[in-house]
Amino acid sequence: MNRILLTVATFFNIGRITIAPGTWASLVTTATLFVIRPYIHSPISGIISLVLIIIMGIPAAGYAEKYFNKKDPHECVIDEVAGQMLCLILIPYSLTFYLAAFFIFRIFDIFKPFPIRQAEKIGSGLGIMMDDLIAGLYTAGILRLVMVLKPLIF
Repeated sequence: MNRILLTVATFFNIGRITIAPGTWASLVTTATLFVIRPYIHSPISGIISLVLIIIMGIPAAGYAEKYFNKKDPHECVIDEVAGQMLCLILIPYSLTFYLAAFFIFRIFDIFKPFPIRQAEKIGSGLGIMMDDLIAGLYTAGILRLVMVLKPLIF
């Protein structure tokens, strides 16, 4: 069971990449969803997948803190997967939107504006997951705002 939790937390060992593991996890998530989304004919499947990742990610992230003996270890990237996935299922399918979502999400995840940094303080697996889910919502919100304002500006 512990091996499964560690595999989930590191997203199949992507978290063990020494340079920018969170960025790599976000990039793999974005690329994977871009490739498979045309074959998913129901938005419910994306929501169910995200819920399953969150349900598995919370205990996996909590276990990763104990295993790596540090708070929110950089090896734990399932939170990036969940946050990136959340924003991607909320935006239109287009290469431009997916690339924008990737970069905007990474900015929010790195700089952690309010209340993202505060969500980290919840502690354990829930706090690890929550900050990235909020970053994903912020990202989707910005891209949705762009969709609304674009006809007015251009």
